[in-house]
Amino acid sequence: MRALCSVLEPVLLVILFGYYPSMTIGPKEGWQVYSSAQDADGRCICTVVAPEQNLCSRDAKGRQLRQLLEKVQNMSQSIEVLNLRTQRDFQYVMKMENQMKGLRSKFRQIEADRKTLMTRNFQELKEKMDELQPLIPVLEQYKMDAKLISQFKEEIRNLSAALIGIQEEIGAYDYEELHQRVLGLETRLRNCMSKLTCGKLMQITGPVTIKTSGTRFGAWMTDPQASLGNNKVWYMDSYTNNKIVREFKSMDDFVSGVESRTYNLPFKWAGTNHVVYNGSLYYNKYQSNIIVKYGFDTGRILAQRALEYAGFHNVYPYTWGGFSDIDLMADELGLWAVYATNQNAGNIVISQLDPQTLEVLKTWNTEYSKRNAGESFMICGTLYITNSHLTGAKVYYAYSTKTSTYEYTDIPIHNQYFHMSMLDYNARDRSLYAWNNGHQVLFNVTLFHIIKTDDDS
Repeated sequence: MRALCSVLEPVLLVILFGYYPSMTIGPKEGWQVYSSAQDADGRCICTVVAPEQNLCSRDAKGRQLRQLLEKVQNMSQSIEVLNLRTQRDFQYVMKMENQMKGLRSKFRQIEADRKTLMTRNFQELKEKMDELQPLIPVLEQYKMDAKLISQFKEEIRNLSAALIGIQEEIGAYDYEELHQRVLGLETRLRNCMSKLTCGKLMQITGPVTIKTSGTRFGAWMTDPQASLGNNKVWYMDSYTNNKIVREFKSMDDFVSGVESRTYNLPFKWAGTNHVVYNGSLYYNKYQSNIIVKYGFDTGRILAQRALEYAGFHNVYPYTWGGFSDIDLMADELGLWAVYATNQNAGNIVISQLDPQTLEVLKTWNTEYSKRNAGESFMICGTLYITNSHLTGAKVYYAYSTKTSTYEYTDIPIHNQYFHMSMLDYNARDRSLYAWNNGHQVLFNVTLFHIIKTDDDS
C-alpha cells in the first residue's frame, strides 16, 4: 500500500550533493525538474522535482485497470471451461493409449507365432495396427498440451489475484481526497520555490519538439504571469506581413491544432521577438521602433510608445535578419526590451520597461554587437546572448543588470533543426521557448540558486 501511495501522491524531493557542484541530477522518468540550487558558499546543489500532472489522472487509469481486470476474469472463466473439457478428454485419451499399447503388445506376440494364423487374417490385423500407429505421437502431444493448459490456468489465477489487490488499493482512496492532497502539495511546492532567489544559468538541455508547423520563422509563447490553471498558448507565424494571433486553451490543444480564438491585430508586427505578459501581447510595430501593448481581454491597443534611438527594419537585427531589431522579453524581474542604437555603436542596449505605460525605467549599454548575436533571453535580470542562430550555437555572453558587468560563457545549445529564429525564457515554466526552423521546441534550463532562509527575509 505504501508503494502505491508513493506513486499516487506527489512529493517534493530535495537532493543535496556536498562538494560536487558539477554533478548532473537526473530525475526518474515521470518526474519534472523545477529548479536547482546552491548555498551562499556554493557547496551544494539542490534540485526540486515533482511528478508530472498526468500521474494524478486516477479516473482514466482506474477505468483501464477495471477493463483489464474484466478481461482477465473472462479469460479465467474460459480457461476453466476448457480445462474441465480437457481433463475429461484427457482421461479418455489415457484409456485409449493404454488400449493401443496393449494391442501392440498382443500383436507382437501373435506375430511371433504367426505360423499358426492364416495369412489373410494376419494381414488384416497388421493393416489395422498400421492405421493406429501414427496416433501414438499425436496422443503424446495431446498430453503436453493438457499440461500447458493447466499451467496457463494457474498463471491466469495469479494475475487475477494481483489485479484485484491493486484495484482494492486504488479504491481505498477517494478521488476528492487525492485531489485535495495534490493541491496541498502544489502549495507546498510553490512555497519552497519562493525561497529560491534568482539563479545563474549553468546548462541548457533538450530540445523537446512540441509541434512542427508554420514557416521557417515565427513565435509561440505562454504567459509567465498567468494563474495556475491558465495554460493558454499563443502562436504568431512569420516575421512580417502578418497580424493574426492564434490562441489555444492548452498545450494539448496547441499540439492537436484546436484553436480557441484568433485575434486580428490593428498593426502588423516586425520580427519574431514578441512576448505575452500578464494577459497582454507586447510587440514591435512593423517598419517602426514603436512598441505596442495589445490586451487580449479587451481586444484593443492599451499602450504604444517609441523606443528612442532604437534601430528598426533590419538596421540592427540578429544574425538571421528578419526585422529582429527589437526583442521584447520578460523574466522574474519584469518586462525588457533589447535593441541597438547608433549612440551605442550598434551594440546591444537593455531597457527595463513599465508594463503599463511602456516607459523606459532604466537602461544599460553593453559592448556586444547586436548584429553578431544569434538570439538573446533574460533570466533573473541577466541577458544571455548566443553567438549564432545556426548549428553549433552556444550562449557566449552574459550581462548582469544587477552589477552592470559582463562575462563570457560557454553553454552549448542544441540547434536540432539548424536555424533558430526565436528564443525566449518563460519564468513560470523555467523553460526556453524556441522556433527552430518550423518546429516549436522547448529547452530545459539549469540554474544555480541561493536558498533564502527565514532569517534572511
